[in-house]
Amino acid sequence: MEGSAESVQPAQRQGRLQLTTRDAEFALPENTGPILVPTGLRRYALSTLVNNLLSNERPVPFEFLVNGTYLRTSIDEYLTANGISAETTLEVEYVRALVPPLHVASFLHDDWVSSVDVLSTTAPAASWTSSAQVSQGQERILSGSYDGLLRIWNMSSQTIAVSPSAADGGHTASVKAAKFVSPTQIASAGLDRTVKLWKYAEDEDRFTGKMSPQLDLYGHKSGINSLAVHGPSNRILSASSDHSVGFWSTKKSDAPAAPEDLLPSNAARSSKRRKLNSSVTTPQRGPLSLMTGHTGPVSAAIFDAKDSTVGYSASWDHSLRTWDLVTSALVDTRSTAHSLLSLEHLPDLHLLAAGTSARHITLIDPRVSATTISAMTLRGHTNAVVSLHRDPHSTYGLISGSHDGTCRIWDIRSTKTEKDGVVGESIYTISRKSLEEEGKADSKRIGGEGVKVFSVCWDKTVGIVSAGEDKRIQINRGEGVLSSNGNAGN
Repeated sequence: MEGSAESVQPAQRQGRLQLTTRDAEFALPENTGPILVPTGLRRYALSTLVNNLLSNERPVPFEFLVNGTYLRTSIDEYLTANGISAETTLEVEYVRALVPPLHVASFLHDDWVSSVDVLSTTAPAASWTSSAQVSQGQERILSGSYDGLLRIWNMSSQTIAVSPSAADGGHTASVKAAKFVSPTQIASAGLDRTVKLWKYAEDEDRFTGKMSPQLDLYGHKSGINSLAVHGPSNRILSASSDHSVGFWSTKKSDAPAAPEDLLPSNAARSSKRRKLNSSVTTPQRGPLSLMTGHTGPVSAAIFDAKDSTVGYSASWDHSLRTWDLVTSALVDTRSTAHSLLSLEHLPDLHLLAAGTSARHITLIDPRVSATTISAMTLRGHTNAVVSLHRDPHSTYGLISGSHDGTCRIWDIRSTKTEKDGVVGESIYTISRKSLEEEGKADSKRIGGEGVKVFSVCWDKTVGIVSAGEDKRIQINRGEGVLSSNGNAGN
């Protein structure tokens, strides 16, 4: 075995391993007992051992977890570092190792791309509505841009639809957030302070579509930074620079009247930039509530992944807040040391991941009973972390987008100990393909200037979709990143 060469040491100690996995595809027979192995073995040799035990014709790379943490040393070094006797039977869980996600495609924009979302059979929207409307091979990518337009793309990089211009009911300033509410409805928001709902329909040929203004929602007094949607309850959360979190209905019949002083017809008197076009008569409504309490711009607002009556918000005021959306009451406030710029929920771990201006991601337990503010810190980015999305394949996975021009994949079981405690390390880094094409792959731009990532989305079918300052949507996909459903690595 390959492991034997690696493990030749003066003291040829041996130890017992009980190998387990949660992946049925790679499970050993149930009666497989502890195995005696040289303690000098490391990951590669252990991976070879498991492949031999499984009689795999084509070796599969495995990673190994001991007590929930990746094994990064030899077994012997692990036993010594943790004060464990070699006589102890060590329970070792093996998991399929990720293969670095490869660049698949880049879609070119006319301006910076602020937001991306995906519609597929495995996207959240597909489970909220009739999945028959999203068929395999008909995946769509939605992008919002600084040019004020939304675009819908097919997977062949063709633009299927573009939103109307400002003169025809579109946004009058840069779009900062865009989401599929369902296969036939889209929500967007931006620096024009307006949340817009669009009806979306495609022609029979599936190569052309149309976005029609459906509802304009007014209530914010400053730009809107991000949106979250919950399809089953027809609800939207918005995060605004006016220090508030907006709570909205996607149904015109449920929404209250819009505040008179914020309508374009009235606002136009005091702002020459907000012009009223009488030829477009999109219905106008207001918020179900505006939740206040933050003392700085709100960068992100999301729904609890398992309870849509609970919301979370993150702000430049360094705080993360929990909201009861039924009563619009503030439930809890967690103060951190840095401005928070992005937010994602890891529900099975009871953690919220918050990207910070200090270049790291902090994991926070939002439960009132939690005794510490930060459960773990993920370090590696070299600029602000402005977008987060959880891994659709794993309870422990997360992807981040940063102004340093990269996306990073994290598995929070991959940790190391530093002076200030346990910190997480990224598994992979995805750089912008545009740098390579410009012949600058080896030149690090200061702070990611020109290639800043503004948005990232991880979909089971489409892969990792990211966008930013290089005016591109970039798609990355990898065999180990996607599930083994036949599309992996294609």
